[in-house]
Amino acid sequence: MASVIKKFFQKKKLDVKFKKAGEGHKLNEERPSTSHGSRSNERVQRNVEYNRSTSEEKQRAAEAALARSQGQSKTAPDPSMAAKARMRRELELEKKKEQEAIALSQKYSEPQEVVKDSAPMATILFTCPDIGPAVLPKEDMVVHIKEFLLSQLAEEPEMASALMIHTLNKDADRVKVCIDTLCKYLDNIINNPGEEKFRKIRISNKAFSERIASLEGTEEFLQAAGFEVKLLPFEDHDERFFVMDETNGGDIERLNNLKAVLRAAEPIRPKLDRAMKVFYPTNSAAKFSIPTEFYSISPEELKKEQQRKQEAVESLGMLRTKAMREREERRELLKYRYTIIRVRFPDGNLLQGTFKATEKLPALIEFVRENLENDWMPFHIVTQVGAKLDDENKMLAEYGLTPAAVVNFEWDKTVLKEVTAQQGSSQKQSPLKQDVLACIQDL
Repeated sequence: MASVIKKFFQKKKLDVKFKKAGEGHKLNEERPSTSHGSRSNERVQRNVEYNRSTSEEKQRAAEAALARSQGQSKTAPDPSMAAKARMRRELELEKKKEQEAIALSQKYSEPQEVVKDSAPMATILFTCPDIGPAVLPKEDMVVHIKEFLLSQLAEEPEMASALMIHTLNKDADRVKVCIDTLCKYLDNIINNPGEEKFRKIRISNKAFSERIASLEGTEEFLQAAGFEVKLLPFEDHDERFFVMDETNGGDIERLNNLKAVLRAAEPIRPKLDRAMKVFYPTNSAAKFSIPTEFYSISPEELKKEQQRKQEAVESLGMLRTKAMREREERRELLKYRYTIIRVRFPDGNLLQGTFKATEKLPALIEFVRENLENDWMPFHIVTQVGAKLDDENKMLAEYGLTPAAVVNFEWDKTVLKEVTAQQGSSQKQSPLKQDVLACIQDL
């Protein structure tokens, strides 16, 4: 490109020289030497010099413009650099928002001190009101439920065995396939009461082995239905079968009841014990001791994971899509499995309960209501900054109430005003039940 521009200006200089030199003449022809011609030649020479300098300036300007254009093309923005810069801006914006939220919390609410509890003893306990008053760690409660169901087999074999299938197997999809298959066996007998082949199930059959025999409680259910294990000839050898006799196979009403029990049964699950406590008013309400069981992963692993994510973003300029951000936000929400919530009442007393982080707002509302003297009166749960918790579809983790939090109790002002007008005095006594207040202690 530069050589083409240079040739162009050289050609222009030659054209100027020829035009300014006057008319042409032969080499053997004498040229007029008048004073006028001499002055004319001088003017021509000056014009040539002037045009030469002008052309050189234009050439230098063109070459400079070309150099600038080439330089710009060499320094075109790198897309990856732009992505990194955009990522840095997003991180800085997120960090700024987080700092603002922390500042707002410190301004309007009392400071919260959460301390990891290194005590080895378990603090998370479970109960199962359907089978008794026992309060145990989760693993022990699971064993307790299984022992209870086994103990009921002698009295109510159909119901107990159906509950075992639903309760002792955790894979819901496999449980559904098992129940559908068992019901299909019963339907075949009901629809073909006189045919012996429908009252026999080969135990080594692949479908039976995979769908039924591999699940707990199925053998107990088949025995409760009237099947017995027998060794019968099959092809050129003997095999074990579940066999129902003709009498049991002919009791259609009983078989239909078995199907109904199997489909209607629901799993018995351990229920988190609220570990309810009541405390006198205190300035230390927001200081908590959090046991290790509260963490989905250990605090050290969580810190390392966040650091690795930050380093990956900064070094690679990784752009996060909306789906990626949503997954990260959910992981952040569920980094705690449990939470301790203290509800401060107008008299300053504190009601404390333990919850799963995934439980929704109605669980907290129900816990508070069942401990109120006037449990029929509407009330609100309010955060330290005065915001009402009113979305019943939100998890406690989504409200930021993990791994521990203090919230306030407020009666519905309209209803409270009407009650006060009828009773002639305001509600000055504690809203909590008397038997709950009997357990009050210092924090």
